[in-house]
Amino acid sequence: MSDLQARLRGVRVLVVGDAMLDRYLFGEVERISPEAPVPVVRVTREEERLGGAANVALNVKALGPAVALITVVGQDEPARRLEALLRERSIECLLGRDPKLYTSVKLRVIGRAQQLVRVDFENLPDHEILSGMLADFDHAVSRCGAVVFSDYGKG
Repeated sequence: MSDLQARLRGVRVLVVGDAMLDRYLFGEVERISPEAPVPVVRVTREEERLGGAANVALNVKALGPAVALITVVGQDEPARRLEALLRERSIECLLGRDPKLYTSVKLRVIGRAQQLVRVDFENLPDHEILSGMLADFDHAVSRCGAVVFSDYGKG
């Protein structure tokens, strides 16, 4: 066990930032589309991973401490998937909900082991909802031994 891991044992870490869902479509490229000069990808596998601040929380968790993530998400399917992935990894979710926000999703299409395109689904959260989360932050930070800020410029 590393010295850092030993020092983090029993510590609670708060990660603050813009979380996102990373989606991957993996497939085979066998031809070019007749509609435009672009590859046609036959999807063979799909994956969802924690992205942005959620990925930072996962990496901190791998070092051993208890981790909580505070972020804003929408009230949509990507938010539900993001929350499920966090809970599967025993990361506490302190989620602000913005009904007008589309939870950030980065969709990457991979063909022949190369990323062909990335499609981003996102908008910015309401500032009033962000401001309203300050009380949640104050409460959470009082129970933590360390705070990590992770800013991807998404809100």
